[in-house]
Amino acid sequence: MTRQNKQKTLRLFALHEFIVDHFTKSDWIKVGYLTDSLELIEDHPRLLRSLDFKDDDYEGNSLQVLSKLMSESISNLYEIERFIETKKALLGRSTRIAPDFVSTIQASVPDRVITFAPDVFRIPDKPIDSNSLAVMMPFENRFSGTYTAIRNVCAKLKIDCQRADDIWDNSILIQDVFDLIFTAQVVITDFTDRNPNVFYETGVAHTLGKLVIPITQSVADIPFDLRHHRALTYLPNTEGLLKLEKDLEKKLAKVFG
Repeated sequence: MTRQNKQKTLRLFALHEFIVDHFTKSDWIKVGYLTDSLELIEDHPRLLRSLDFKDDDYEGNSLQVLSKLMSESISNLYEIERFIETKKALLGRSTRIAPDFVSTIQASVPDRVITFAPDVFRIPDKPIDSNSLAVMMPFENRFSGTYTAIRNVCAKLKIDCQRADDIWDNSILIQDVFDLIFTAQVVITDFTDRNPNVFYETGVAHTLGKLVIPITQSVADIPFDLRHHRALTYLPNTEGLLKLEKDLEKKLAKVFG
């Protein structure tokens, strides 16, 4: 082995050691774009899967892919090294900055905190808005009266009220939904007709520690495990929506008062 090849191999081993300890699925995808090798990374039968499941063969799979990238072009070595230097700088900075606390239920940071890094969403670079309310409900015309009732209460209490179709900040709707939940002080979820999207969004809100206020036209539509939340029930007629406004005003006045 020539001196030059030996140095290149040692650089590869150094990169591999860092990758095994710190790379996420997102990092591998980014490297794929930087080296024009996305197909190699995504089509590898075991690389991303062994990373996701923390399988024992991940170390060997990552070394195999890394070696392949570097054998295709020496420029790939430089691209990966630059990417890793940037990631090291970000990791160093993150150890010095206190993590954001996005829960609106907990009054203080608990002793045990779980750090998570979702693949489906990006964590928005936005603060929690203590005067904001997010509404999760089906995007159907027959719920327009319900949403109007909620907005009427929010207008009276001077609360900022939005649902995902009010905004268009991202090309993917689910990212707008996540941003709304992430930054909201309160999340209202309408369980009427057991809409699967609303169920999914409620799970996200609970995971983020948000104060969730369930509403529904039928208590039977609420999953059994969530019925202790005491949902506000209403009928989709004038009298029923006025009752919803009255019930919501009492609850929201306490939260935002």
